[in-house]
Amino acid sequence: MELSLPLNYAGDPRAACDQVAALESAGLDAVWVAEAYGFDSPTLMGYLAARTEHLKIGAAILNVYSRTPALIAQTGAGLDAISGGRALLGLGASGPQVVEGWHGKPYDKPLGRTRETVELCRRIWRREVIDHHGITDMPLPKEKGGKLGKPLKILTRPVRDTIPLHIASLGPANVRMTAEIADGWLPTLYIPEKARQVWGTALAEGTAKRDPELGPLQTVAGGLLAIGDDAAAVRDMARPQIALYVGGMGARGKNFYNDLAVAYGYEKEAATIQDLYLSGRKREAEAAVPDEFCELMTLCGPEGYVRDRIEAFREAGVTMLNVTPVGPEPARLISTVKNWLQGA
Repeated sequence: MELSLPLNYAGDPRAACDQVAALESAGLDAVWVAEAYGFDSPTLMGYLAARTEHLKIGAAILNVYSRTPALIAQTGAGLDAISGGRALLGLGASGPQVVEGWHGKPYDKPLGRTRETVELCRRIWRREVIDHHGITDMPLPKEKGGKLGKPLKILTRPVRDTIPLHIASLGPANVRMTAEIADGWLPTLYIPEKARQVWGTALAEGTAKRDPELGPLQTVAGGLLAIGDDAAAVRDMARPQIALYVGGMGARGKNFYNDLAVAYGYEKEAATIQDLYLSGRKREAEAAVPDEFCELMTLCGPEGYVRDRIEAFREAGVTMLNVTPVGPEPARLISTVKNWLQGA
């Protein structure tokens, strides 16, 4: 199991990147850079590439609406080149709130767009000539009855002809597609003890169609990390994130994270959280998050307890533990967990 960290994109991004660079020597294997509707992730990933030597650098995520598949492929190839082959590319459909509200694009055909983007990225990195006509194409202007564009292949030579592609997915159809075509999976609000009941069937069905050359599906998941006799109190820091996603990331009847909470068995609580959050009562929404939800999606407590949590994630199929260390000595936390993962 590898060890990664999500970049804190709130606050000073340069300071956050510098902290990640310092954690590289403590044993951190990878960092994942989100963008949502904040700073773009490729800029920060480029800075991280210059500040680190061995760390894998991943986007989590680039949505498949705001950039063309060709630009996503160029971004991945560019990052892979300047980092010396350390790029990871996380893709996803995001949601209507960001895609329509921020980017001004219609939220249509999310699975088809994701599948098509994965296919085109891989073809571009193999330097194939691209003459593609699909759902991600824009109508091209015509002159004298002919198109102005022509088939092209990437003019530079990528460092690798394949870059690991991870997909952020939650719903059964999207998870099924992820297990079929992606190198890795980026689930959100992941509870290892409940993963099989929610996604087991979809993962099995997708894996049955998977090309053996892709190898096993990698899974990236984790949560807040704190070790100590009084560390259990840190779990409450997960409440704002859970409330935001379950309550506010979408509208009534169209919130993928709320659907996930219901699938976990928190149907009544999910409705309450959404009602409170959408009415502006965010603190009450956070208080309504079940204690069990906070506990099971974090790794906070005494040493033996955290070791058990790590094993729960491992047994659920997680291959990269994605943690947010909490406390004055993040490097010590990363080093401690890395030693555990290596069997020290």
